[in-house]
Amino acid sequence: AAQKGILAFALELVPRITRAQPMDVLSSQSNLAGYKAVLLAANALPKIFPMMMTAAGTITPARVFVIGAGVAGLQAIATARRLGAVVSAYDVRPAVREQVESLGARFVELPLEVQDAQDAGGYARALGEEFYRRQAELMKDVLPENDVVITTAAVPGQRAPVLITREMVEGMRPGSVIVDLAAERGGNCELTQPGQTVVHEGVTIVGPLNLPATMPYHASQLFAKNISSFALNLLRDGELHLNLEDQIISETLLTREGQVMHPRVREKLGWSA
Repeated sequence: AAQKGILAFALELVPRITRAQPMDVLSSQSNLAGYKAVLLAANALPKIFPMMMTAAGTITPARVFVIGAGVAGLQAIATARRLGAVVSAYDVRPAVREQVESLGARFVELPLEVQDAQDAGGYARALGEEFYRRQAELMKDVLPENDVVITTAAVPGQRAPVLITREMVEGMRPGSVIVDLAAERGGNCELTQPGQTVVHEGVTIVGPLNLPATMPYHASQLFAKNISSFALNLLRDGELHLNLEDQIISETLLTREGQVMHPRVREKLGWSA
């Protein structure tokens, strides 16, 4: 795009600020992915989600554990709760505890020291191999208590952190299900195969790709709204107005006049900022 002199914007770089919410493509599509992840889990689980009291006895509810309480994770929590599951969730950001509990889920606390878990744009930061190793060690006792684990942890521009090791999967009960929403970026589970469903020692691991595309009607509806909101922000009196003082425009501007403008992209390309 830069070589051809194209003025290009990247909507996945929209900052996480209130004014930009109608343009936030990642959030709108992640909402759908979080919803569909729970349906995939319910379909793969050899149990039902809700508690049922019948003449033949009482069926206890399924237990669902969501790792990552971002947009996808919060929607997964809400959907699993609607289906009647008992839900718990974990996130490296203690500040999201209130959001998790407002949806009726239990926030799982792990004794980990976390600083700067997100960047200035509101996106998750990579926290280092030692942190993830310690986190996995502490989480090892949580997974066997649950029937379903949904992972949503992703870091923009990087491989997804591995949060669930082979050993942790082997410690889960047979029949349990993992739905890895980070499969496109390598997966949060060591055994995830992107685009495939695999079974390892009785545990089903689902690695879906592009889940919003499986719901094209509403995915397109939301995406169109994101695009139109973004385009309107570029106009003034019907003309293109490139106001680089506008945080939304400056942080999504990718290429202009033959140059790659975005500092994070330049860094990834090995160029000076």
